[in-house]
Amino acid sequence: MKRKWDPKTKARIVLEGLSGGCINDLCRAHDLRPGQYYKWRGFFLENCHQVFERQSGPQTEADLASENEKLKRLVGELTLELNNGRTIR
Repeated sequence: MKRKWDPKTKARIVLEGLSGGCINDLCRAHDLRPGQYYKWRGFFLENCHQVFERQSGPQTEADLASENEKLKRLVGELTLELNNGRTIR
């Protein structure tokens, strides 16, 4: 049966390997095949620059809630503009 590894655990193991020491010992300690470790390490090294890139959208729940409120307000204002002068049923 395949084991699922969460991203934080993968990152921690890769960083542990990058800090030095024997990769075989590291893999043995985590019950991981060295080939899998090197695959994770390659992916990590190819994509680690993305940590420093600016994110285009809101990242926190507070940011999302704030954006949601702004959008609700905008929908309300647009609805009032559309209904301005019309009889509301």
